[in-house]
Amino acid sequence: MEDRVAIVAPGGIGSLASYARSLAAAVHMPAVVVEGCSGSFGHGLLSGASLARLATDAAIVRKLRSVDAPLLHLTSHHLARYGPLSGHRYMVTVHDLMRHRDALERGRRPPLIHEPNLRDRLLLRLDAAGLHAADALIAVSDHTKDELVRVLGVPARRVHVVREGVDCRAFAPVSRRLTAEPYVLYVGSEQPRKNLATLFEAFMRARVAVPGLRLVKVGAAGGPEAPFRERTLEHARASGALPHVVFAERVSHEDLVAWYSGALCLIQPSRHEGFGLPPLEAMACDCPVIVSAAGAFPEVIADAGLVYGAPDDVDALAAALTAMVSDAGRRAALVRAGRERAAELSWERTAALTREVWLATLREPLPQREQLVGDLAGRGGRDAEVGHGGAGLDGLRARDPAGKVLRRVG
Repeated sequence: MEDRVAIVAPGGIGSLASYARSLAAAVHMPAVVVEGCSGSFGHGLLSGASLARLATDAAIVRKLRSVDAPLLHLTSHHLARYGPLSGHRYMVTVHDLMRHRDALERGRRPPLIHEPNLRDRLLLRLDAAGLHAADALIAVSDHTKDELVRVLGVPARRVHVVREGVDCRAFAPVSRRLTAEPYVLYVGSEQPRKNLATLFEAFMRARVAVPGLRLVKVGAAGGPEAPFRERTLEHARASGALPHVVFAERVSHEDLVAWYSGALCLIQPSRHEGFGLPPLEAMACDCPVIVSAAGAFPEVIADAGLVYGAPDDVDALAAALTAMVSDAGRRAALVRAGRERAAELSWERTAALTREVWLATLREPLPQREQLVGDLAGRGGRDAEVGHGGAGLDGLRARDPAGKVLRRVG
């Protein structure tokens, strides 16, 4: 029955596209690729880019309507906006709700990514409507499921938790080194949620223990919404870290594996993560991991890494980093634990659990789905107690061996 599902993947080289490619490979199925679906945020409502995007949107809808399958699996929450227009039953993988939170909580706290403009808010409303109308949702972590329920009012019974995975054949330790100097590693963008100012300050304190220590930063700065790189350079100068930071930008897969393999540790001090794939990739490459207690990080690394505490606690991060770079025995113990944790969260496991969601969704009669959409339209998401997938979700969680060692957060 699973051959009646079409995987719909966003094009590009970002993390959402990578998830879709990895899932398609793990289930041995081709993906229907639609271009330009990173969300298209940061453009003015009537800008040239926004008007040109309308043609892309229309082409995506036409492509989805032409797919010969009774169920579409939209592998990004930003593809949800097209679901109601696709002419198909559909389900969606939700990776995080950071942009939704930036829209709903603007003015009450600094943004996680960027304060959305009018067009961004309209797109997010379309995404939310598409999520509410979906036949089923996959959340990549317990934390993301909690936010779907709390932030968007999606009934909990409609959300299946299927964690992302790592390919331990593609991510495995190598002897190749890209620098002879000792270094710690950060992998990701430079959005405010990544909390690089705290990282720079903690790094400078830890550098006292290892005077020649460098900080390697892998990944692009971010999208077009804000001057992310300029702010990063300001923080690095203010802390004194700038002369000791290597900006590697985007790198090839082979170079990424080499950076992981040679690092004393990976540090991810984020204020929010829907899942957090770099720690899992690092552990597969025998790189010990330090993370904040924010978002899904604690459930991803379980007991296989060091959780230093609140994201902005510079003292705690500095102490954790100093201990890590100074203690080879501690690093070796975390390498062993991380290798085991990475093996638990494989793409084969993710694929098997995803197939279970497909089968449960296809078995559900269409009229029940239509009643659910009507309930949501009439009463609003937070009041809707009708849902599907409850029995399927219980079955999935009972068969998820990695889930047994994870705790709920958020």
